[in-house]
Amino acid sequence: MTNTAPKDSSKTPARALVIDDHPLFCDALTLTLQSIADFQDIRAAGTLGEALTELAQDGGFGLIVLDLNLPDVNGLDGLLRLRNAAPKTAILVASSMADNTMIAHALKSGADGFVPKHSQRAVFRRAVEAVTTGRTFVPDGYIDPTGGQPLDAGGALARLATLTNQQARILQLICEGKLNKQIAYHLSIAETTVKAHVTAIMRKLGVHSRTQAVLVAQEARFDSPAEDRFSRNLPSDT
Repeated sequence: MTNTAPKDSSKTPARALVIDDHPLFCDALTLTLQSIADFQDIRAAGTLGEALTELAQDGGFGLIVLDLNLPDVNGLDGLLRLRNAAPKTAILVASSMADNTMIAHALKSGADGFVPKHSQRAVFRRAVEAVTTGRTFVPDGYIDPTGGQPLDAGGALARLATLTNQQARILQLICEGKLNKQIAYHLSIAETTVKAHVTAIMRKLGVHSRTQAVLVAQEARFDSPAEDRFSRNLPSDT
């Protein structure tokens, strides 16, 4: 299903970036993109980190195809960070998590379209044609469970979307239970810089502790049942 209201773009972008940690799917999707559109260059990345590096070093991609399940990011976190890094690039989510709620949250988090991974080539063709010409693509039968309402300004996704990529990376490490000293070592920055980022993160998220920040981040993760999402150890506030 395609929503009309195209922008001024009418050509298939020359370059595409596929982000998925399954090599076979990356290869298959690359072949699919080559067969349905005239891409001159198609790159692949197995993690969000690799994708962000690719964008920083060699930007100019007209299309990004993103899987929500990646080794270094959970749920919609990666989409939010990717949208911040590539604000003008068409982003098509290709995921096996294709229920109406997930699709709605992906679109409200910055995706231009959503296509289930199991879709036929013809569906991918329609999806690519739509998002690369400024239109939104959703699967047939999709019903917006939010009734078309905008993302709640006070919701977890909206607050996480205000973080810079560095802040989002630090929040991810906090979610993994890392202390400031460990985060500083991991990112090769000063511990005082980490502390400043943590303060900014908590201010943007409207929380007063690291534990509360983790809970906000986990609200935005829809890739596993709630009991799995909250099963990891919460970090201390010291």
